[in-house]
Amino acid sequence: MAFNGKVALVTGGASGMGRVSALRLAATGAQVAILDMNESALAETAACSPNIRPLRCNVADWDQVQACVAEVERELGPVDRLTHAAGIMPSHAVMDTTLEQARRLIEVNYYGTLHLIRAVVPGMLARNRGDVILFGSVSATALTPHLGAYAASKAAVNVVGETLANELGHTALRIAVVMPPAVNTPLVNQSIETDAAQALREAKKSGRLGDPEKIVDQIEAAFERGRKAIYPGEAKLLEIWHTLLPGLWWKTVLKFERH
Repeated sequence: MAFNGKVALVTGGASGMGRVSALRLAATGAQVAILDMNESALAETAACSPNIRPLRCNVADWDQVQACVAEVERELGPVDRLTHAAGIMPSHAVMDTTLEQARRLIEVNYYGTLHLIRAVVPGMLARNRGDVILFGSVSATALTPHLGAYAASKAAVNVVGETLANELGHTALRIAVVMPPAVNTPLVNQSIETDAAQALREAKKSGRLGDPEKIVDQIEAAFERGRKAIYPGEAKLLEIWHTLLPGLWWKTVLKFERH
């Protein structure tokens, strides 16, 4: 990890790939603020390193995000790296998804991303330095049953993230959006605990889900190479398959639902 800054802010930093990223940043000597809603997981992660400061924050709440970022910058200093991994992943068939559930997905996954961008990136631009890693999802382009509303919210993240990275490509900021495949994290558990597609359940049961440590390795390597859109693991293969052979793609993913 070639992070040369002093202060990192990681949302969703109490679990999954956010936690992996936070622990690695702390190990480099960075002061790391982790934002999450899970207070026990926040405390557990913070206990792993004296360089980690936990803050409870709902990224869907603009006022909370502004207050947390202001507190981080007041106590630790300007944010040199933003890793925005916070998100939710309930799963339902499109016709079973309530309007409230769909709105919540957009509020947390998409507006949460915009909130962090608006709260952190202007300061980076003023200082002409900073790293930004935003977590979208390949599920937005390699579509699967029961993830329609989630994928729609992540499609918005993919689009705004890649666009931002290229709009600010002339600056000294390093910005990338990540489109990971299904990874063995608590986020996938949210899907399984609701109404996940059978293919995802089988992948979890058989151990075929991506390893979070290895996926973060690949993200960091691609980020250091200057990639603005990062497809770790099997993500790019899945996207190409759906794009070139959509009929075969859907035939394959739907066959699991009939078993």
